[in-house]
Amino acid sequence: MHNILNQNLFFVKEHIGIFKAANNYDIYHPQSGNMVMQCRETNLGWFSKMLRFTDYKRMTPFHIEVKTPDGQPVLRVKRGVSIFLSSVEVFDEQDQLIGIFKQKFFSIGGKFEVMDSEGRPLCMLKGHWLSWNFNFVKGNTVFANVSKKWDGIGKELFTSADNYMVEISNEVPENNALRTLILAAVLCIDMVLKE
Repeated sequence: MHNILNQNLFFVKEHIGIFKAANNYDIYHPQSGNMVMQCRETNLGWFSKMLRFTDYKRMTPFHIEVKTPDGQPVLRVKRGVSIFLSSVEVFDEQDQLIGIFKQKFFSIGGKFEVMDSEGRPLCMLKGHWLSWNFNFVKGNTVFANVSKKWDGIGKELFTSADNYMVEISNEVPENNALRTLILAAVLCIDMVLKE
């Protein structure tokens, strides 16, 4: 696991674009304001690009690479074509599968089961139906919180770009793969549920 993921706070800012097919994000350290990671969807095929401008956008595949500003790989998030429910794979900087998000059926607000590479459940990612808040929970333990940040009426009304604050609990030890999955889940939330 890349040591940049041992921070507990991240601000994820989606790039603004009027006619954009690919989704790109920058991740900042909230206190310093420094960019710590870049998320780019670089391998988007022409057919997927065309579908991104239709009602089928939520079904298109995606492949997002997360790197440090100097180009070191941190993680990858990948999904194939999705008809009803999404299954998203997460890979570490060594390109090894470390986890899977399985979207749950009939979940108000959005819900994913977070599993390790062997398919064993780790926790649930649950959205609240009245807000843009999501929690990583197992039993009564909250491992992390993801919340949408308001960015002004102009941006909110006329673009689909969203910003998120990620807060990882001290319950998640440093160098634990769950940290990688938590950060990857923010991209999953935006691409699967909020687009």
